[in-house]
Amino acid sequence: MKAGVLYSGGKDSSLMAVILQNLGYQVELVTVNFGMFPSWKQAADSASSLGFHHQILEASDKILKQAVEMILNDGYPNNGLNHLHRQVLHLAASNYPLIADGTRRDDRIPKLTLNEIRSLEDSKNIEYLNLAGFGHKTIDKLSKKLFKVKKELTNINNNSDYEIEIRYLLDQVGGDGTASQIFPEHIQSRVIGWRENE
Repeated sequence: MKAGVLYSGGKDSSLMAVILQNLGYQVELVTVNFGMFPSWKQAADSASSLGFHHQILEASDKILKQAVEMILNDGYPNNGLNHLHRQVLHLAASNYPLIADGTRRDDRIPKLTLNEIRSLEDSKNIEYLNLAGFGHKTIDKLSKKLFKVKKELTNINNNSDYEIEIRYLLDQVGGDGTASQIFPEHIQSRVIGWRENE
Protein backbone atom coordinates (compact mmCIF):
# COMPACT_ATOMS: atom_id res chain seq x y z
CA MET A 1 0.00 0.00 0.00
CA LYS A 2 1.22 3.50 -0.81
CA ALA A 3 1.81 5.82 2.14
CA GLY A 4 2.37 9.57 1.94
CA VAL A 5 4.43 10.96 4.80
CA LEU A 6 4.27 14.74 5.24
CA TYR A 7 7.95 15.53 5.21
CA SER A 8 9.98 18.47 6.50
CA GLY A 9 13.38 16.79 6.35
CA GLY A 10 13.50 16.56 10.14
CA LYS A 11 14.09 13.55 12.34
CA ASP A 12 10.43 13.06 13.33
CA SER A 13 9.05 12.71 9.80
CA SER A 14 12.16 10.72 8.78
CA LEU A 15 11.54 8.26 11.62
CA MET A 16 7.90 7.86 10.58
CA ALA A 17 9.04 7.09 7.02
CA VAL A 18 11.48 4.43 8.23
CA ILE A 19 8.85 2.80 10.45
CA LEU A 20 6.35 2.60 7.59
CA GLN A 21 8.93 1.34 5.11
CA ASN A 22 9.97 -1.40 7.54
CA LEU A 23 6.30 -2.39 7.83
CA GLY A 24 6.17 -2.91 4.06
CA TYR A 25 4.51 0.30 2.89
CA GLN A 26 5.50 2.00 -0.36
CA VAL A 27 6.58 5.31 1.19
CA GLU A 28 6.60 8.65 -0.58
CA LEU A 29 7.87 11.67 1.30
CA VAL A 30 5.64 14.65 0.60
CA THR A 31 6.54 18.27 1.23
CA VAL A 32 3.82 20.85 0.85
CA ASN A 33 4.60 24.08 -0.95
CA PHE A 34 2.34 27.10 -1.39
CA GLY A 35 4.32 28.70 -4.21
CA MET A 36 5.63 31.61 -2.13
CA PHE A 37 9.14 30.31 -1.49
CA PRO A 38 10.95 27.10 -2.56
CA SER A 39 10.88 25.68 0.97
CA TRP A 40 10.82 22.09 -0.29
CA LYS A 41 14.49 22.02 -1.38
CA GLN A 42 15.97 21.03 1.98
CA ALA A 43 13.43 18.23 2.40
CA ALA A 44 14.21 16.94 -1.09
CA ASP A 45 17.91 16.80 -0.16
CA SER A 46 17.12 14.96 3.08
CA ALA A 47 14.84 12.48 1.31
CA SER A 48 17.51 11.82 -1.31
CA SER A 49 20.17 11.24 1.36
CA LEU A 50 17.96 8.51 2.85
CA GLY A 51 16.99 7.00 -0.52
CA PHE A 52 13.28 7.83 -0.34
CA HIS A 53 11.12 9.07 -3.19
CA HIS A 54 10.14 12.72 -2.64
CA GLN A 55 7.09 14.59 -3.96
CA ILE A 56 6.14 18.24 -3.77
CA LEU A 57 2.48 18.72 -2.91
CA GLU A 58 1.48 22.03 -4.44
CA ALA A 59 -1.16 23.76 -2.36
CA SER A 60 -3.10 26.95 -2.88
CA ASP A 61 -1.47 30.07 -1.50
CA LYS A 62 -4.93 30.93 -0.17
CA ILE A 63 -4.40 28.36 2.61
CA LEU A 64 -1.10 29.97 3.56
CA LYS A 65 -2.58 33.46 3.46
CA GLN A 66 -5.45 32.36 5.76
CA ALA A 67 -2.94 30.91 8.23
CA VAL A 68 -0.81 34.06 8.17
CA GLU A 69 -3.88 36.24 8.72
CA MET A 70 -4.82 34.12 11.74
CA ILE A 71 -1.28 34.37 13.10
CA LEU A 72 -1.18 38.14 12.68
CA ASN A 73 -4.61 38.54 14.31
CA ASP A 74 -3.71 36.27 17.23
CA GLY A 75 -0.14 37.48 17.64
CA TYR A 76 1.04 33.87 18.02
CA PRO A 77 1.29 30.94 15.59
CA ASN A 78 -0.72 28.09 17.17
CA ASN A 79 -4.14 28.50 15.53
CA GLY A 80 -2.67 29.37 12.13
CA LEU A 81 -0.32 26.37 12.13
CA ASN A 82 -3.08 23.99 13.19
CA HIS A 83 -5.38 25.37 10.49
CA LEU A 84 -2.66 24.92 7.87
CA HIS A 85 -1.89 21.37 9.04
CA ARG A 86 -5.56 20.31 8.85
CA GLN A 87 -5.86 21.72 5.32
CA VAL A 88 -2.67 19.98 4.17
CA LEU A 89 -3.77 16.64 5.62
CA HIS A 90 -7.08 16.87 3.76
CA LEU A 91 -5.22 17.70 0.56
CA ALA A 92 -2.78 14.80 1.00
CA ALA A 93 -5.67 12.45 1.76
CA SER A 94 -6.85 12.89 -1.83
CA ASN A 95 -3.63 11.25 -3.06
CA TYR A 96 -2.85 8.45 -0.59
CA PRO A 97 -4.84 5.73 1.20
CA LEU A 98 -2.55 6.21 4.21
CA ILE A 99 -1.08 9.53 5.29
CA ALA A 100 1.30 10.08 8.15
CA ASP A 101 3.37 12.79 9.74
CA GLY A 102 5.96 13.21 12.44
CA THR A 103 3.79 14.84 15.09
CA ARG A 104 4.59 13.26 18.44
CA ARG A 105 3.03 12.96 21.88
CA ASP A 106 4.48 16.12 23.38
CA ASP A 107 4.04 18.41 20.36
CA ARG A 108 1.71 21.32 20.96
CA ILE A 109 1.38 22.37 17.33
CA PRO A 110 0.55 21.31 14.77
CA LYS A 111 -1.62 18.61 16.26
CA LEU A 112 -5.04 17.14 15.53
CA THR A 113 -7.49 16.24 18.27
CA LEU A 114 -8.82 12.67 18.37
CA ASN A 115 -12.14 13.90 16.95
CA GLU A 116 -10.34 15.64 14.08
CA ILE A 117 -8.41 12.44 13.33
CA ARG A 118 -11.60 10.36 13.28
CA SER A 119 -13.31 12.93 11.07
CA LEU A 120 -10.38 12.99 8.63
CA GLU A 121 -10.22 9.21 8.39
CA ASP A 122 -13.99 8.81 8.01
CA SER A 123 -14.59 11.67 5.57
CA LYS A 124 -11.63 10.78 3.32
CA ASN A 125 -11.77 6.98 3.82
CA ILE A 126 -8.06 6.89 4.64
CA GLU A 127 -5.75 5.88 7.48
CA TYR A 128 -3.81 8.51 9.38
CA LEU A 129 -0.75 7.76 11.51
CA ASN A 130 1.54 9.91 13.61
CA LEU A 131 4.08 9.42 16.39
CA ALA A 132 1.63 10.18 19.21
CA GLY A 133 3.01 7.37 21.35
CA PHE A 134 6.58 8.68 21.11
CA GLY A 135 7.99 11.43 23.30
CA HIS A 136 10.88 13.80 22.56
CA LYS A 137 13.50 11.71 24.41
CA THR A 138 12.55 8.54 22.53
CA ILE A 139 12.61 10.29 19.15
CA ASP A 140 16.06 11.70 19.93
CA LYS A 141 17.38 8.31 21.03
CA LEU A 142 16.06 6.50 17.94
CA SER A 143 17.19 9.28 15.60
CA LYS A 144 20.74 9.17 16.95
CA LYS A 145 20.87 5.45 16.14
CA LEU A 146 19.58 5.91 12.59
CA PHE A 147 20.41 9.33 11.18
CA LYS A 148 23.09 11.95 10.79
CA VAL A 149 21.35 15.13 11.94
CA LYS A 150 22.32 18.75 11.43
CA LYS A 151 20.98 21.20 14.04
CA GLU A 152 20.81 24.96 13.60
CA LEU A 153 18.65 27.97 14.32
CA THR A 154 15.62 28.14 12.04
CA ASN A 155 15.99 30.24 8.94
CA ILE A 156 14.30 30.14 5.56
CA ASN A 157 17.19 28.28 3.96
CA ASN A 158 17.64 25.32 6.29
CA ASN A 159 14.27 23.67 6.77
CA SER A 160 11.14 22.64 4.91
CA ASP A 161 8.37 22.70 7.49
CA TYR A 162 5.31 24.95 7.31
CA GLU A 163 7.02 27.62 9.34
CA ILE A 164 9.39 28.55 6.52
CA GLU A 165 6.79 29.78 4.03
CA ILE A 166 4.77 31.29 6.88
CA ARG A 167 7.84 33.25 8.02
CA TYR A 168 8.48 34.36 4.45
CA LEU A 169 4.92 35.62 3.97
CA LEU A 170 4.78 37.22 7.44
CA ASP A 171 7.83 39.31 6.59
CA GLN A 172 6.31 40.22 3.20
CA VAL A 173 2.98 41.29 4.71
CA GLY A 174 4.11 42.75 8.02
CA GLY A 175 7.61 43.91 7.15
CA ASP A 176 11.04 42.44 7.85
CA GLY A 177 11.31 41.08 11.36
CA THR A 178 7.59 40.33 11.80
CA ALA A 179 8.19 36.57 11.75
CA SER A 180 10.94 36.87 14.37
CA GLN A 181 8.55 38.74 16.66
CA ILE A 182 5.92 35.99 16.42
CA PHE A 183 8.03 32.83 16.27
CA PRO A 184 10.47 32.26 19.11
CA GLU A 185 14.03 31.53 18.08
CA HIS A 186 14.56 27.77 18.15
CA ILE A 187 16.79 24.99 16.90
CA GLN A 188 15.60 22.83 14.00
CA SER A 189 17.04 19.48 13.08
CA ARG A 190 17.44 18.24 9.53
CA VAL A 191 18.39 14.73 8.53
CA ILE A 192 21.40 14.70 6.21
CA GLY A 193 21.92 10.94 5.86
CA TRP A 194 22.09 7.56 7.51
CA ARG A 195 24.38 7.06 10.48
CA GLU A 196 27.14 4.69 9.49
CA ASN A 197 27.61 1.59 11.62
CA GLU A 198 30.47 2.37 13.95
